[in-house]
Amino acid sequence: MTVRLSLLLGLAMLVAAGFALTFGEVALTADQYRLAFSDAGSVEAEVLWNVRAPRIVCALLVGAALGLSGAVLQGLLRNPLADPGVLGVSAAAALGAAFAIVVGGAAVPGAVAVAALIGAGLAGAALVIFAARVRAPEALILFGVALSSFAGAVTALIFNLSPSPIASAEVMNWLLGSVQNRSWADAAWVAPLVLISGVLAAFASSGLRMLTLGDETAAASGLSMGRVRTAALIAAALAAGAATAVAGVIGFVGLAAPHLVRRAVRGDPGRVLLPAALAGGLILVLADLAARVTPTDQELKLGVFTALVGAPLFALIAWRAAREWRL
Repeated sequence: MTVRLSLLLGLAMLVAAGFALTFGEVALTADQYRLAFSDAGSVEAEVLWNVRAPRIVCALLVGAALGLSGAVLQGLLRNPLADPGVLGVSAAAALGAAFAIVVGGAAVPGAVAVAALIGAGLAGAALVIFAARVRAPEALILFGVALSSFAGAVTALIFNLSPSPIASAEVMNWLLGSVQNRSWADAAWVAPLVLISGVLAAFASSGLRMLTLGDETAAASGLSMGRVRTAALIAAALAAGAATAVAGVIGFVGLAAPHLVRRAVRGDPGRVLLPAALAGGLILVLADLAARVTPTDQELKLGVFTALVGAPLFALIAWRAAREWRL
């Protein structure tokens, strides 16, 4: 079932990518599409292969990273409402990016992305150290919430004290999230990080499955649960950090993607990882396409669009979870 679901999601991703490549702000005729495929130096080829295509690939990678991170965290914390932002990794990555922008790092290619990844890495390290000392998932959630609140407060302070209105505008644009104007270099930079996250998540998948039976049963299974938790946290932090480093803060994808496929894999936290990553990529490509073609004077930011769609979904998931808890 997992293989079939993954193949269907992969096919849907290819179809969505085809639509995203075909449609955009600039409408091309059939002759212009033929020219784009036949003449690599034409303006039409530039629009398709150097503007739209890398943007689509970045959206796929970012969505996959967020979907994978959300699935790992929901399995590790045994909480259906967990997402990459719950442990503060996304907020710490945003803090690193905001600091780099304010001090002038935006003028250096890749500096903002590296700063965001460093912020995510520091948050991930703090979570790993905390998880090694305190095993209770509730305590890890509370620590993550505190970390997220602190990083958000410092980011707001940086925004408030920014000496330049231009830098403030750049920070705001980053916090809103977007894959606009992303290049092949951005896609090549984030792809290995997503792959490493996937390998670590696959290593932790058996442990995530055992955690559904309880901590005592998981400890008696023979698996090194300490290593499982560490691998899962690093995978989630690296994936969320890479996504934030490339696209800024984009919410609700990591929350929604695992829920869309969980029933098809019968709630197995180990088997949901790949479908959740594929679903996340599909969601973000479709969301970016909708943001591009929505008739507005200024293109909608991707983070704003996903929040508008994701907030009602979050409320629905919370309502269903509350009903299950009452039962």
